[in-house]
Amino acid sequence: MTKHLHYETPLYQSFRHSSGTKKIYYKMEALQPSASFKLRGVGLLCQNLAEKGARKFVIASGGNAGLAVAYSAFALGLQSHVIVPESSSDAMKLKIKELGAELTVKGKSWAEAHEYALLISEETDCAYVHPFDHPLLWEGHSTIVEELAKTIEAPDYIVLSVGGGGLFCGIMQGLEKVGWNNTKVICAETEGAASLAKSLAAGHQITLESIDSIAGSLGAKRIADKAWELAQSENVIPYLCSDEAAMLACRDFLDEYRIVTEAACGAALSVLNSDLIADAKTVVFIVCGGAAMSAETLLNLH
Repeated sequence: MTKHLHYETPLYQSFRHSSGTKKIYYKMEALQPSASFKLRGVGLLCQNLAEKGARKFVIASGGNAGLAVAYSAFALGLQSHVIVPESSSDAMKLKIKELGAELTVKGKSWAEAHEYALLISEETDCAYVHPFDHPLLWEGHSTIVEELAKTIEAPDYIVLSVGGGGLFCGIMQGLEKVGWNNTKVICAETEGAASLAKSLAAGHQITLESIDSIAGSLGAKRIADKAWELAQSENVIPYLCSDEAAMLACRDFLDEYRIVTEAACGAALSVLNSDLIADAKTVVFIVCGGAAMSAETLLNLH
């Protein structure tokens, strides 16, 4: 396989939130070429599909996964078709088209766009790319932990945001790879997009009736089956925050590191303001990134 498409991202220590023997780290996935961790798994899957003869990819995504497919196709010299729901922002549509992707708006939700993408894949020679539910995606995302292991000892906690569960699956796989068996994983969601937390509370996997959150990237009504399976571990801790808390965390991070992240990422960053990590000595936050947020929106937040 050719060289991977993602970058090895830096690990920054937060001097604002670290104190004494307590160290807070940020894994800066927002610095990927497509502005999110999605490129790790999506890039690996697209490379694999290209080696098998694919010349065009299709995906249903209103945001980061779609942008990662568009970037992967661009980098590989291939074509892509991104199906976005009506809720996708004009800014995200523009970024996808700037990478040369064919873009179609279909349906009010990701589920409707997803059905259309599957149809396109069946009727044409496009190779379908799922945004979060595929073993190669998880394999790609697991490289985050492998990179961490080059720099630090096993942290007490890794904090991440959960949408469909692709990043979560990758992190859990990575922890197993490097033998960090005692590291706990905090899975952050906003209250209006809590498919994992509500499933855990119910004791079985559920499908949300709707998504009611500003964190559009967390907008999977049902997590991947693999994510549900892995969430049964005693090392997995669900965490919920409000939209407002997620946005405020994004603004605080912008102030600290001058990098814009979206509300989905802010859900994880908001754990900094909770008591969950009060007893920890080392915590890693996956700054998953996101291209859907503008600095103007954050700076105008009241």
